[in-house]
Amino acid sequence: MNSKHFKIALVFLLFSLSWSNVFSQKTIWFDAGFNETSKEKATYYRPVPKQKRSNFLIIDYYKNGKKFREGKAKTPELNNELFQGYVTYYFSDETIFKKVNYKRGIMDGAYMEYYRTGELKESGRYEDGKRDGGWKFYNKSGKIKTKGTYKDGEKVGVWKTFYKNIY
Repeated sequence: MNSKHFKIALVFLLFSLSWSNVFSQKTIWFDAGFNETSKEKATYYRPVPKQKRSNFLIIDYYKNGKKFREGKAKTPELNNELFQGYVTYYFSDETIFKKVNYKRGIMDGAYMEYYRTGELKESGRYEDGKRDGGWKFYNKSGKIKTKGTYKDGEKVGVWKTFYKNIY
């Protein structure tokens, strides 16, 4: 075998080994606190994340097979994902529960939470993991129920609560 054929065979062998290693990785099962556990005790599971450029697409599922969470992260390592960009969380029927923006694994940016029926429940922003700026809380009809401002995760200033006119 000449050196050219040897190099091709070596590349093919290395590719085959790495490809088979990807498929031999197992589904990770975890409990409600995101601790790795057995399939029988699990609440959620995660198939092998797919690499997308420099990130991994992570999709976690409820044990019933419905989506729980989906987003991109710097690492696929459980509880050390370092999410980046929007991560969408779902109720067990796959309706959207919340959308959270992350930077380097910390909530930073827009935050939206929804009622199980799909209406917006609250909206605001996080800065470095803490609520910051104007926040609004809505009733199911879409009207603002409460609004106010957070600074470093604490309520500040005047908060307004709006009541239904009962007359």
